Amino acid sequence: MANATAHTAELMDYEKALELFEPVLGFEVHVELNTKTKMFCGCANEFGSGANTNTCPTCLGLPGGMPQVNEKAIESSIRLGLALGCDIAESSRFARKNYFYPDLAKNFQTSQYDEPIAHDGSITIELENGRELTIEIERAHMEEDAGKLTHVGGATGRIQGADYSLVDFNRGGVPLVEIVTKIIEGAEADAPEVGRTYVRAIRDIVKALGVSNARMEEGNVRCDANVSLRRRGSTKLGTRTETKNVNSLRSIERAVRYEIQRQAAILEAGGTIVQETRHWHEDSGTTSAGRPKSDADDYRYFPEPDLVPVAPAREWIDELRGTLPEQPSLRRKRLTAEWGFTALEFQDVANADLLDEVEATIAAGADPAAARKWWTGEIARLANAQNVPAGTLVSPQNVAELAALIQAGTLTDRLARQVLEGVIAGEGRPQEVVDARGLAVVSDDGALIAAIDEALASQPDVLAKIRDGKVQAAGAVIGAVMKAMRGQADAARVRELVLERASATE
Repeated sequence: MANATAHTAELMDYEKALELFEPVLGFEVHVELNTKTKMFCGCANEFGSGANTNTCPTCLGLPGGMPQVNEKAIESSIRLGLALGCDIAESSRFARKNYFYPDLAKNFQTSQYDEPIAHDGSITIELENGRELTIEIERAHMEEDAGKLTHVGGATGRIQGADYSLVDFNRGGVPLVEIVTKIIEGAEADAPEVGRTYVRAIRDIVKALGVSNARMEEGNVRCDANVSLRRRGSTKLGTRTETKNVNSLRSIERAVRYEIQRQAAILEAGGTIVQETRHWHEDSGTTSAGRPKSDADDYRYFPEPDLVPVAPAREWIDELRGTLPEQPSLRRKRLTAEWGFTALEFQDVANADLLDEVEATIAAGADPAAARKWWTGEIARLANAQNVPAGTLVSPQNVAELAALIQAGTLTDRLARQVLEGVIAGEGRPQEVVDARGLAVVSDDGALIAAIDEALASQPDVLAKIRDGKVQAAGAVIGAVMKAMRGQADAARVRELVLERASATE
């Protein structure tokens, strides 16, 4: 029923909603760490394993299972906290967060409550219009992930209407860092973009640190988006909703915008907002009610009795601080200048999530403009058609080699697209595909002239038109030659030769 309600919710025009209300935001981003084992046991931390194969008595909560903290997860959490500008606590401890989890067998989550490992940081984001906004971080705390439920039957794949549910505990116990912002005010009409840009910044940071695989499609980075509205002229904060586990940048933007429009319609009609979690529906672009949102007291937090406090040495923290990579915001400014891109060109690459691929392609020798063209053009098109990340289709080294073959005149863009398809199909490197398929441009002028003469013989009126100044008439001959050469001719060179032949036989 909740799902049906989501599809029939009244929405206010977005601009009208902004006239009446100020959006107030908050984000909780969950980052799965890429340690080899889980947070409190030795089970493998692997995505895609057979259901319930990466489990043991400890992560299943069976009697006698005793947790031990993963040191690498502590290290990754500290490095992430430092990258967010946070203070690292001299001592932090784990707590039990109690409520019924159907996908966490022990029915409590080992998390951190009043003593997080990192607190009081900030990052600055830049929106597409050039506006910069500082997002203050309240805390970044360690915890374990829950398992995964699969709802079988029904039309939506969700629990509503399902015949039964299956649980896979493989993800239960995987180390997480939850990054919680302070209240974000002043976003105004940019609120949806603020959500998308902030989460992208977090994802870029964890990728640069190497502490997470950061694949949103695999749930490595997930966002809970908190949205409330404050009526213009009021100082009182509105009641918030929390849209859970949104796992794509586009969906975060859409979810924030939808909640602003939905809440505005309810408030203007005299209704009240329920403090609750909400589910995001990618297919319809809507949210639906989940459960009433609990406050901290409802979770009956108490210190985890089986784990000692985490007290990292200051020397270790200073050592880890020295391992931090370049901040993503600084990297973007540096790359924009180095590549000579306009702000719009760079934004195209960033929005397509292809910065790493383009940078690696340029490092392999490609011209920046060519690298951007191929990644955001043909490769992105093929990736979208297969619904896979572009970086999984082809390596930057192969793209650089493809660009070099074009620059050398061995390939035209049209032939290069065929070569790219061969590379993606596993036929080898670009040069190997060119050799195997015989796709190189015909550079023998003699062969081209023979094809041109044959085309002119079948279209004798073309010569007269060219001599009369109607140079565009050469297009018919060029087309015939390209067809005869199976596209393996340089059209510009064919045009030069056609005009030369016309002049020579005048």
